[in-house]
Amino acid sequence: MKIALIDSGIGLLPAAVAVRRLRPDAELVLSLDPDGMPWGPRTPGDVTGHALAVARAAGAHGPEALIVGCNTASVHALPALRAELEPGLPVIGTVPAIKPAAAGGGPVAIWATPATTGSAYQRGLIRDFADGVDVTEVPCPGLAAAVEQADERAIDEAVAAAAALTPRDVRAVVLGCTHYELVAERIRTAVSAGRADALPPVALHGSAGAVAAQALRRIGAAPAPAAAPSTGLTVLLSGRESSLPEAALAYAEGRLLGAVDLLGSVDPVTSVY
Repeated sequence: MKIALIDSGIGLLPAAVAVRRLRPDAELVLSLDPDGMPWGPRTPGDVTGHALAVARAAGAHGPEALIVGCNTASVHALPALRAELEPGLPVIGTVPAIKPAAAGGGPVAIWATPATTGSAYQRGLIRDFADGVDVTEVPCPGLAAAVEQADERAIDEAVAAAAALTPRDVRAVVLGCTHYELVAERIRTAVSAGRADALPPVALHGSAGAVAAQALRRIGAAPAPAAAPSTGLTVLLSGRESSLPEAALAYAEGRLLGAVDLLGSVDPVTSVY
């Protein structure tokens, strides 16, 4: 089994590790776009062009499914990706986990990039899946870029700024950018600070697990978490075969995949979370 993931940067790491959790035997192709990042400020047409380029590079390695590990690319490029690649290569997009977060009732906060916050796309998801639930949209300027660069100080500042905009009684936080899942525990800590003891713990909702499960469903494969781990990992940087970016190794997910990349072995994926 071989599954490819695309993103402008290391936001695809959580979904890649989620695939490894469900199918440790899966070979992975990670196709990033350092020459074109960030995608967020680009026009929809530009995002589509860059997403198609990294998807084509990944597709040349013969994957059975392609995960779009980026919210921005899923919004703007998914139709074009599916038009070009399907049905031969199933394409799975990433959608913010608003539905499961809202299922537990409010209040719910959605942390997202400034471009996504307040967008027609996000408002549509809130209308469709969180109608009647108290939802606060929280813009997180600079957080994705700070995570991408593994800039510890910038991450802490961006998380603190977003936490200050998050209601103290929030029950759930939707991580509306795949990069945010790499600093999930920092977000949980910041949101929980000063919270009344009587309130339940804050639940964080990312998309990685659901996306990985959907990829397996699309290719008719069942989870097999006890399967023998694969050492197959291909990293493409704007189409060039390489190793994981150094910043990826600042995160547990990147170190796990880096062990495959550098040593040809992998630790149990259950250790990541």
